[in-house]
Amino acid sequence: MSDEPVHRPRVLLPAALFAATVLSVFYAGATQHLARSPESYVQATFTRHGMLAALRTLAWALGQGWRFAVPLLAILVTHELGHFLLARHHRVPASLPMFVPFPNLLGTMGAIISMRPIGSRNALVDIGAAGPLAGLALALPITAVGLALSPVEPLAPGGLLEGDSLIYLLLKRLVCGPLPAGYDVQLHPFAFAGWVGLFMTMLNLLPVGQLDGGHVTYALYGPRADRWSRWFTGALLGYALALAGYIALTTPSAELSVDRFVPALIWGPWALATRVLLRLSGDEHPPAGDDALTPARKAIALLCIALFALLFMPLPMRAG
Repeated sequence: MSDEPVHRPRVLLPAALFAATVLSVFYAGATQHLARSPESYVQATFTRHGMLAALRTLAWALGQGWRFAVPLLAILVTHELGHFLLARHHRVPASLPMFVPFPNLLGTMGAIISMRPIGSRNALVDIGAAGPLAGLALALPITAVGLALSPVEPLAPGGLLEGDSLIYLLLKRLVCGPLPAGYDVQLHPFAFAGWVGLFMTMLNLLPVGQLDGGHVTYALYGPRADRWSRWFTGALLGYALALAGYIALTTPSAELSVDRFVPALIWGPWALATRVLLRLSGDEHPPAGDDALTPARKAIALLCIALFALLFMPLPMRAG
């Protein structure tokens, strides 16, 4: 029996953040489902009937978002549990997942787990890959079921269209068949939740720093991956700037709006955020031991790199 102290992760902050994220994701789902924003229903009810009725209306409005919120939360929780359970398996002290609420179109910015440096390259692959692979195992069938529930309709002007990756395009083709010119799939909330799961998995697999993809590439290639992380964030920022310039030059001035620049506004801030996080860690991934990767771990690491390429969305969202 080991005499090592048992690491007991703190519960209060992760629980509070998860509760806030649940509300935020249900809110995002409600805004997609309802004709008006949830707060407009609450304001009208409060004006007519008072506080208690307004609270009941708020609960009803948030409840309308379950078709998006439940599948998305299932994907995110599965992803984070993959990391947490493999960290426990390898006896690496780790916090409970700390979800980040963000009441925008997606409702969250994902989650983070704080853990001590991982002293084994094989353990680094296990822990880094467990989240994306577990989340993807749920995101793929959720997306497929959601696409089966989604009607194919003529494209309407305005609004935002979801981006395509090779995996997402293949799923659409398999589930919905060839789409006629001028038509697209009008995503059911279940399908949009699956798409968000695919998108967030891709972001986590970016081969940068201490993101999941950064863990895997460091385990595979060692300190060389630090240099590649810096190059990748620079290339991503350059891509965002080039994309913004291309959009500005090719879009008629009368049609220019913030919506047109959404792809650049996604990649630009994300590139800056990953660069800042990389800088805060000293531009170096923590050392991970000198054990040789087993053939199975090497295959898993290469699979994660391939999945990043298959999930990458050059234009995550674009104006319709």
